[in-house]
Amino acid sequence: MKRLIALLALLSLGVAGCGEKNETVTPSAAHTQPLSLMLDWFPNADHVGIYQALAEGDFRQAGLNVQVRVPSDPALPLKLLAAGRVDAAITYEPELMLARNQGIPVVSVAAIVQEPLTSIVSVGSKHITHPSDLRAKKVGDAGIAYQHAYLTTILQHAGVPVSSVKEINVGDNLVPAMLSGRVDATLGAYWNYEAIQLQEMHKHPNVIRMNQVGVPDYDELVVAVRTSTLNNRTDLIRSFVQALARGYESVRRDPQAAVQNLVSANSGLDQRFQLASVRATLPAFFPSGNDPWGWQDQGQWNSYGQWMLDEHLIANATAFTDASTNELLAGQGP
Repeated sequence: MKRLIALLALLSLGVAGCGEKNETVTPSAAHTQPLSLMLDWFPNADHVGIYQALAEGDFRQAGLNVQVRVPSDPALPLKLLAAGRVDAAITYEPELMLARNQGIPVVSVAAIVQEPLTSIVSVGSKHITHPSDLRAKKVGDAGIAYQHAYLTTILQHAGVPVSSVKEINVGDNLVPAMLSGRVDATLGAYWNYEAIQLQEMHKHPNVIRMNQVGVPDYDELVVAVRTSTLNNRTDLIRSFVQALARGYESVRRDPQAAVQNLVSANSGLDQRFQLASVRATLPAFFPSGNDPWGWQDQGQWNSYGQWMLDEHLIANATAFTDASTNELLAGQGP
């Protein structure tokens, strides 16, 4: 979840299947419905489709006046959503399940990044290319409970004694901890951010992806709304989700133009870095096969939820039962 160090680094650098696009006259501001969207953290390449939909008028054409808000803390989006302070929030599948486990009535209505970005990352000189290489090594993370569970699962899957690996909480300082030698690798760095940052620093990073070494697959980034909003303002959220889909489809057609719109709206971002990140992430923005943008595999959600239950991260299955829906996606639902 935490990518502060990569995002701050960026600030210092400069800092088919989604339906037909509505070609009717764009509604005026007076005739659009307001919708507030809270990002999960600072604007970045993961959000490129949001800013593309804003720039190209997809939300306006859907009759929406979308206001994007940026949290001061990544722990805030779901809290503000639950309190009714925003209409929708970008969050993470595991975080949404944790919230539901606490009785917070939220549901995911679309997946933005459809696979884990969280990875085990190390600089090339450490020669860590497989979980077995972590034996007797120091692994840094951000102190998040489910990331600790990731590490345990990965080590057990690889036959590495958990006690042979020293886990160190480095907070947000994932990249500095690797560069300084404080840790040999980190779990929590993203393959589309910190790994690219290290590559550009000529550190030849090695990346071990969670879903390839024992952790169940999950959607890294999702769109969440309150259950009451889903039930009472279904058409509003459907219009928003499908306009957002058009934004990401536009990114796929022209990543460079989309990144320009992202950077134009957020002047502290480094365009070259963002473009590299968007190009790396493009396949993860879309489901395989013929499913529409935003598709959430219910079997996957159940498998990941069961893993969280088995790891005692959540207490009961209601946290993942009906935690996501595809009903609002293009071509789905009534």
